[in-house]
Order: sequence, then C-alpha cells, then structure tokens
Amino acid sequence: MQLHPRHFGRDLRGKLVAKLMKDVEGTCSGRHGFVVAITGIESVGKGLIRDGTGFVTFPVKYQCVVFRPFQGEILEAVVTMVNKMGFFAEVGPVQIFVSNH
Repeated sequence: MQLHPRHFGRDLRGKLVAKLMKDVEGTCSGRHGFVVAITGIESVGKGLIRDGTGFVTFPVKYQCVVFRPFQGEILEAVVTMVNKMGFFAEVGPVQIFVSNH
C-alpha cells in the first residue's frame, strides 16, 4: 500500500487502513475474485521510501470477504435491463451480461 507523505503523523495506521479500504474494496482480480469487504488487518510492515517522490510503500496483510463464482455455479440474479443483444443482471456486487447469441 502506497501512502503520500502528507498523511504521516499521529494516525498513520488509521489513514493507511482507510486508503486500503478505498483502494481495494470493490475491485476484482482474476486470482482472488471480487473484494466485497475488508474484515481485518493482520499486520502492517515497515515502510519503504520511494526515491524522488517521498511516497512510502507499506506491506499490509489483511483478511477480506470475496465473491468468486466458478464455472457451472448457479446464481440467483436480478435482471436490471433487457435489450435486443441480451440482458444485464446483478448478482450481489457483480453486474453480468448474458448475450442472445
């Protein structure tokens, strides 16, 4: 997690956690799936100062709730829009498209 020097001070850990939540919650990766929520911080390591910028990179270990559907899984979805190409639906935090073709 990278942090700007203006955030250094008394509540450094709190600002680091807030930035982590802002940057990671709601993102999706092929390896882990869709990050729904961060549930806990396990550890925050020592920061490494980046040359020329003053930014500091902190290694952060955290626990989170992820949504990772697998092939063949049956999901209950809410259809949000239908058009001539197919339809859009929402499954929890994820929007899907099902094509007519």
